[in-house]
Amino acid sequence: MCSSVENCTQVTWFLLLGLTEQEELKGTLFVFFLFIYLVTLMGNVGMIILIHTEPQLHTPMYFFLRVLAFMDACFSTVDTPKLMENFLTSGQSISFAGCVVQMALMTLHGIAECLLLAIMAYDRFVAICHPLLYHAIISQRLCVQLVAATYTASVANSALLTGYIFKLPYCGPNVINHYFCDIPPVLQLACADTAEVEAIVSSSSALIFFFTITINLVSYAYILVTICKMHSPEAQRKALSTCTSHLTIISLWYGTIIFMYAQPSSLSFMEQNKFVSVFYTVVIPLLNPLIYSLRNKDVKSALKRRYLGKLPS
Repeated sequence: MCSSVENCTQVTWFLLLGLTEQEELKGTLFVFFLFIYLVTLMGNVGMIILIHTEPQLHTPMYFFLRVLAFMDACFSTVDTPKLMENFLTSGQSISFAGCVVQMALMTLHGIAECLLLAIMAYDRFVAICHPLLYHAIISQRLCVQLVAATYTASVANSALLTGYIFKLPYCGPNVINHYFCDIPPVLQLACADTAEVEAIVSSSSALIFFFTITINLVSYAYILVTICKMHSPEAQRKALSTCTSHLTIISLWYGTIIFMYAQPSSLSFMEQNKFVSVFYTVVIPLLNPLIYSLRNKDVKSALKRRYLGKLPS
């Protein structure tokens, strides 16, 4: 670290250490993650095409699911190719500008997914608690406005955080102990006091986390009360069946986030969080279309008609 920030030479590139340094595992891991990435793209793009081409799925719920599939395909594409590159070399360089763009896109899609999952919870709340008013409240226009607001807020927040982080001087070392430009390992390389920026990042993350999880919890609290008041077991099962896929996804998403960010930022936990990051940047985008395909009756029926003529209903 330089003794004076003014005398520092700004780094022009970073070196990503990747997921592992064990050379004997890299070939196997490359094939494994390539398979996951291809299945992720096929699953999410297939979900987008299915929803677009099936009139039965032209409802607000599946409109949001189509947006979620698009987000997951983008989220996985931002970091998985770089992860696979790291398996082919001992270390993968990324330009300073490339690191800025990658962090901005990862932050954008992470925030957008949190907001969209909250919107999907609100959609289920209206559908189950106010079924007669559902189409009046959740109109096509409102759906588009909510998605536009999601991306606007995500872009603004991502630009703000990334701007603050990369306004700091980075004079060396330039080795990022991760497989993508994540915020904590990048901040560790700054040649200045990061307390103010860390406070901004923490405050923004906490605000988004508690805002979105509150919407999810309140929505499902009302849904649970409404379902308990239903007299017909068949109506209860039908209402629950429309929520199980979304509940599974938010449990995976928020469970991973809580596990990651509830840990202290010591070196050992930073190393552990590299592997946890794989779950929410690589595995969850893979699982989301599978969860909706296997647990949702409408999607299974549409798949049966469109792709898999012998899929059991």
